[in-house]
Amino acid sequence: MVKLIISLALSILFTVVGLAQTATSSKAIKPVKVEIKQEGNQFHLLRAGLPYFVKGAGGSQYPDRIRAYGGNSIRTWGSNNGQAVLDTAQQHGLTVLMGLNVARERHGFNYEDTTAVKKQLETLRAEVLKYKDHPALLAWGIGNELNLQYKNPRVWNAVNDIARMIRALDPNHPTCTVLAGINQELVANIKERCPDIDFLSVNTYGGLASLPKTITTAGWQGAYMVTEWGPTGHWEGLSTDWKAPIEETSSEKAAVYKSRYEASVEQDRAKCLGSYVFLWGQKQERTPTWYGLFTEKGEETEVMDVMHYLWSGRWPANKAPHVYSLQLAGKKAAQHVHLKAGGTYPILAVVTDPEQDRLSYRWELLTEPTQVSEGGDYEARPRPVVNAVSGSVNQGQASLKAPQQVGAYRLFVYTTDGHNNVATANLPFYVTE
Repeated sequence: MVKLIISLALSILFTVVGLAQTATSSKAIKPVKVEIKQEGNQFHLLRAGLPYFVKGAGGSQYPDRIRAYGGNSIRTWGSNNGQAVLDTAQQHGLTVLMGLNVARERHGFNYEDTTAVKKQLETLRAEVLKYKDHPALLAWGIGNELNLQYKNPRVWNAVNDIARMIRALDPNHPTCTVLAGINQELVANIKERCPDIDFLSVNTYGGLASLPKTITTAGWQGAYMVTEWGPTGHWEGLSTDWKAPIEETSSEKAAVYKSRYEASVEQDRAKCLGSYVFLWGQKQERTPTWYGLFTEKGEETEVMDVMHYLWSGRWPANKAPHVYSLQLAGKKAAQHVHLKAGGTYPILAVVTDPEQDRLSYRWELLTEPTQVSEGGDYEARPRPVVNAVSGSVNQGQASLKAPQQVGAYRLFVYTTDGHNNVATANLPFYVTE
């Protein structure tokens, strides 16, 4: 609650400032010059001539909280609704790394089709002209993870054409392209085919701590940003014997967010221009809790406490609950829990609160998704299995009645403290006959 009150006060302040700016004449609204300066082997992002290290959020929900917790920028993946995002950012004292939605080969786009490539360039030209003079604009992100499952390196020629087009139209904002990881072959292709981008951006999760070394080994000597970083990805962690990925608890995530950021982004300021944490919002991707820093209700996990500290140097006045363990039938997720259909089994969630606030528990049982996405594409949230949990549901202890249908399931617990803070954990299990 304390964090929300501070957030609301700052939101009102920046809204008033934004309205005042909007009320001025259109002649007063001018682009803010952003550039990258190199001094020896060091790179600096300058905005209006002043150093600007990005403390950013991937996603445009809750912009008031970004500012209140010490952040300064938003990243988008496309320019849809770009005007509203830029205006809102301006009102809250934030900048925007504006994504340009470049077609992906894995979605069927053919970079040998010169007509389609030219049409895409013209479409993006119109987007650049639309937003290039907005004072909240920081830089352009040309495409997202175009290297994911790609085969045709001509995509980088197309990216370079877009970068050259932007440079001709907009001398005030630098460009980058956003990669899913980085390696020597990829860097070699970009150096050869895409020399006109101003910096490189990388999305990485479990590999964040070693990213500075990885980038050096790959042969990139220029400036870079980390445009997505977060928990251990669903593809790179532990899994059950039926291949269900095991998700970190919100408290485990908080620990890795802090340690990986401090080992990489904070340690490589000579080349790293900043980062965008993922995800400032909520989405279904393998689970409803894997990547979001918020629940669907807007509650904040312990990861948000860490971001508050990393951005501002201060911990929030009221911290989120800390989850130590979630067990089903006396076992944790890594012990590969198998249950018999229709059986009743004990649940135990061990959670504490730093301020000893009274905790409330809510439970949810979902079927494991059978149709999953790649690269962050849309994924449907599974429907809950109703009336599966009973007993002392508000004490961290309850009972689960296993479904009659054989298959993979996942049990979730959400523990809240009455101040919009939450601890999350889930446990995959398999029902047998």
